[in-house]
Amino acid sequence: MRFLFILSIFLLLNLSLKAQQYDVIFKNAKVLDGTGNSWYRADVATKGNLITKISPNIIAKAKQVIDVNGLFLTPGFIDVHTHIENDEEKTPTANSFIYDGVTSVITGNCGSSEVNIKKYLNYVDSVRLSINVGVLIGHNSVRKAVIGRANREPNPQELQQMKTIVSQAMQDGAMGLSTGLIYIPGTYTKTDEIIELAKVVAPHNGLYATHMRSESGKVKEAINEAITVGEAAGIPVQISHFKIGGKQNWGQSDQTLALVKQARLKGLDVTIDQYPYTASNTSISTLLPDDVLADGQDSLIARLNNPKIKEKVVREMLSSLKSKTLKHYNYAVVAYYALDTSYNGKSIEEINLMKGRKHKAKAEVETILDIMRNGGAGAVFHGMSEDDVKNIMQYPFNMPASDAGIREFGAGIPHPRGYGTNARVLGKYVREEKVISLEEAVRRMTSLPAQKFQIKDRGLIKEGMKADIVVFDADKVIDLSTYAKPHALSTGFKHVMVNGRLTLENGVHNRVRNGVALRHEE
Repeated sequence: MRFLFILSIFLLLNLSLKAQQYDVIFKNAKVLDGTGNSWYRADVATKGNLITKISPNIIAKAKQVIDVNGLFLTPGFIDVHTHIENDEEKTPTANSFIYDGVTSVITGNCGSSEVNIKKYLNYVDSVRLSINVGVLIGHNSVRKAVIGRANREPNPQELQQMKTIVSQAMQDGAMGLSTGLIYIPGTYTKTDEIIELAKVVAPHNGLYATHMRSESGKVKEAINEAITVGEAAGIPVQISHFKIGGKQNWGQSDQTLALVKQARLKGLDVTIDQYPYTASNTSISTLLPDDVLADGQDSLIARLNNPKIKEKVVREMLSSLKSKTLKHYNYAVVAYYALDTSYNGKSIEEINLMKGRKHKAKAEVETILDIMRNGGAGAVFHGMSEDDVKNIMQYPFNMPASDAGIREFGAGIPHPRGYGTNARVLGKYVREEKVISLEEAVRRMTSLPAQKFQIKDRGLIKEGMKADIVVFDADKVIDLSTYAKPHALSTGFKHVMVNGRLTLENGVHNRVRNGVALRHEE
């Protein structure tokens, strides 16, 4: 009897020990839990895809025990403004994001997305990226699916078709509606159309994310339009890549932030995101007047072949350049031009001289039009003030966001934000310049975006949350990507875990692809 009793006790103890086993235990961490509170010392254990134990000293068996020796442990960073469509299979390991601490991204921004959201999210699951992916339904893509690139309002039947697409997208897991109001055909869209589509999103508890009509001369009017949409539709608003462009507008960030603050005081849920750089990155087509871009490439070429229309285009482009108090297009640097990659990394001014043309703005306009006739190009535009960047960064309801796709290492001369957004905030603006605190920066990268985009199981170090975890050295984290040499991964991130599996281990991507599609739940 005594033997059986001892055996039963042994078996119970053995079962208890097995029940306490974890997959990974991070020992001796300084935990920044994502709330903005001060760090605390703890061990963090995971099992499966969950955080299952947080304690000052976890004594238990685990498949892997990692002593982080006092490094900071935080929730995985959430980048709410990306453009990863078409990059998924090309670079599924998403190194540019993982090495920057990012475990989840939101794509479909600036009005551009896949229209069939269910199909897209199923595709994301099938590809198995190294990062989690949520998506917005893009207004420009919806509009193109119904009326193409036409410069006109939709008729009632077409508007209803657009509403149906948006409604289905929300049912299929989209997180909200995005607009790109400087891009065709968004630029042709009136505010009422956006409100009507936003009203479709509201019952599904989605949000409205907008690349506004202007981020320079008419930025205040653009902010007011975004706020109007939110108020009229009863929907939260996310203003994308908040900035002040154009030297003639520098110093106005106090005024633009005041509009957001006033909206929040009125009870409107308005937040912003920002990349921590003084240059933007978009299509070179944005240098041309909106109306000449309607109806596609063939129509553009036909218009530019019409002497009267071309003369008008040139006149308007020169007037726009003058309004920026500039004499040359030296602020516009080609990031990628498919027809001739020797253009990559050179300004329009430099390309124009390389072609043997006169050193005149009018000749530079001709160079831009030549590029557009041959399919266009992506470009980096240098036009913001560092003082405005810092001022905007201090606003508490502001999230760092890269506005980038998954970088293909070595391809083109892209904007460095695609490699270094979070590391730059943590290294340059937190550690070196002390613009914001470390605790606040982590909150902006984790719980704030999770709350805004209703990603309810991520963004906090808390038992029961998904095990998306970042471990980094706050004394060493820094971005290495520059405008001249952008293809450089950030450093200082020691470990990155996605859904319970280590993806970056001791600073090296182990090619684990454990990301999932993030579907919005009402």
